[in-house]
Amino acid sequence: MKELNIDATGDNLPEVIAFIDGQLEGIDCSMNMQLTIELAVEEIFINIANYAYESEVGNAVIQSSILDNPLAIEITFIDSGMPYNPLARKDPDISLPLHKRKKGGLGVFMVKQTMDDVSYEYKDGKNFFTIRKLLDE
Repeated sequence: MKELNIDATGDNLPEVIAFIDGQLEGIDCSMNMQLTIELAVEEIFINIANYAYESEVGNAVIQSSILDNPLAIEITFIDSGMPYNPLARKDPDISLPLHKRKKGGLGVFMVKQTMDDVSYEYKDGKNFFTIRKLLDE
């Protein structure tokens, strides 16, 4: 497992993406798959940066592991911000016209749709949000 400890600010997104891309180097991962993973990582990290610590700048830890059998990447985002389970929120009704939809929730919905496994846990005063994507598709 590799780990990145970083301030949860939007300015640090390129470093987070580079960290994940570094994990995917040398693995038979298509560019389309890599972009899908990057989009999910961006959504989760930016949500932490924008909402976890209210107006303060807090810390985020990103842990990444390449798993074997089946080949997959597992990424866990850890923050000490206010407890919030984005998976408990009802999925947006994407069949409604844009002007009738409630604001928010679309990014987490996209993450749930594109990753193979998504989980959340709050323990020891920290949020743990984990995504897993199979790489041998």
